[in-house]
Amino acid sequence: MSFEPSYIKLYRTGELAKRVSSAIDILRECKLCPRECGVNRLDGEKGFCRSGRFAMISSVGPHFGEESPLVGRRGSGTIFFTNCNLDCVFCQNYDISHLGDGRDVDSAYLANAMLSLQNYGCHNINFVTPTHYAPQILEALIIAIEKGLKVPLVYNCGGYESLDMIKLLDGIVDIYMPDIKYGNNEVAKKYSKAPNYFDIAKSVVTEMHRQVGDLVINSQGIAERGLLIRHLVMPNGIAGTDKVVDFVAKLSKNTYINIMAQYRPQYKANDYPEINRRITTDEYISAILLAEKAGLTRGFRNE
Repeated sequence: MSFEPSYIKLYRTGELAKRVSSAIDILRECKLCPRECGVNRLDGEKGFCRSGRFAMISSVGPHFGEESPLVGRRGSGTIFFTNCNLDCVFCQNYDISHLGDGRDVDSAYLANAMLSLQNYGCHNINFVTPTHYAPQILEALIIAIEKGLKVPLVYNCGGYESLDMIKLLDGIVDIYMPDIKYGNNEVAKKYSKAPNYFDIAKSVVTEMHRQVGDLVINSQGIAERGLLIRHLVMPNGIAGTDKVVDFVAKLSKNTYINIMAQYRPQYKANDYPEINRRITTDEYISAILLAEKAGLTRGFRNE
């Protein structure tokens, strides 16, 4: 029996339409993320993420630089959204996330973008930085399903999520791919203006795991469902890798976690001398050893 994404069942029962209505209603007093700005985005008001009624996208296309279970032979179908609910001083996509490079699109355009990626042969639809546009994504999803969308959905987020919104996505998202950027709340506040980040990330990632479980990879090596975590190693141990891997191991030692070495001092990082350099080989090896000591083996060995 071939794999069927979970959102198809919700569409058939009419539950997906109810979820869309609930999500759009949140925009009237926006609480899509922990900042709970309370602005009426349906009326054009904008909060921390500088986003309004319509989704903004910067690019659509197959991506071959993602984790191997997402990429396969034909790529991960990425839709890069403009703006962000975080304000990372070292952001590597700052032109998109902070400078607003992109354009408004309606639900029909977004649905057609999903379908074009599927028609290209991409193994999934990968929503990059979707947190502040979750209602718009769901609105477009119904249109896309009615036109034949049938590949898994990847929710590729920064980990600073509303628990209520993640619960609303239960049965819609097939693969959650959150960052866990920091293992310390004060560090997160300093470098990303994200109060209580680690506590919030632990809560929402636990809920994500409850919904989809550990990452399931089929016989062709392609991810179909589950949780995939990313953690970026930073200079001087600032990311708190020890705390992050300890949490992940308690969640499940079978968690797929990509421990990334790609840190580069971009955007405003030169204002912070302690993070204004690449990481060393020793720093990366130390992070890997911490993960192994915690009992984790899946993900970083593959990447």
